[in-house]
Amino acid sequence: MRKAAALLALLGSALLSQPALAAADGKLQIKVLGTAVLPDGKIDKVKVDKVGLPAGTQTKANDNVVPTVAIEYFFTPNVSLETICCLTQHDVDGTTGLPGAELVADAQLIPATFTLKYHPMPKGAIRPYIGAGPTYFLFIKDKPGAAARGLGANGFKLDDAFGVALQAGVDVPVNDSGMVVSLDAKKYFVSTDAHWYVNGTEVIRTTHKLDPWVLSAGVGFRF
Repeated sequence: MRKAAALLALLGSALLSQPALAAADGKLQIKVLGTAVLPDGKIDKVKVDKVGLPAGTQTKANDNVVPTVAIEYFFTPNVSLETICCLTQHDVDGTTGLPGAELVADAQLIPATFTLKYHPMPKGAIRPYIGAGPTYFLFIKDKPGAAARGLGANGFKLDDAFGVALQAGVDVPVNDSGMVVSLDAKKYFVSTDAHWYVNGTEVIRTTHKLDPWVLSAGVGFRF
């Protein structure tokens, strides 16, 4: 993260020395981004344990890189509303207690997110912004991992969950037709319950703190 912050700082310094472009200032902006989803995934609470998990069992969700589309509407030059569309997939593995054990496989989710954004320099050579808003993690596919299946779990479910997202980033106009280069960082605060079943009986239920960093870079077009 320190390297990413340093890179952003260097880019910002370089761009500040460039002349401003008279980029288009339409109401709608669409961005196409490459996005790194970096979740936590650790166990926050064990609610049901009928199998006797090892003391101190802990987990971690793997990172993923996915394409993302962001759609943003400007109410004023300073205030906008943005939503994103992406699908990301993760496994959850044991780190302590069950080190390396795959407990969740191929969990696919849509992080439906809306952020209200403030743009303090809407006419600048660089255009920073901050934002915040609600998110809803919708899990559309999940299954027990290989280690969980080996222990007899033949059913699994992750609960959909509400949370909050904080956002900061910068748009850099590159021409006078509305094209920008965009860098964006979001920090999510959201948890979910995971349920493992054996023949329909719940044997384990844990609360997992997801809290991912979502880091994006790409291009946008404003109309």
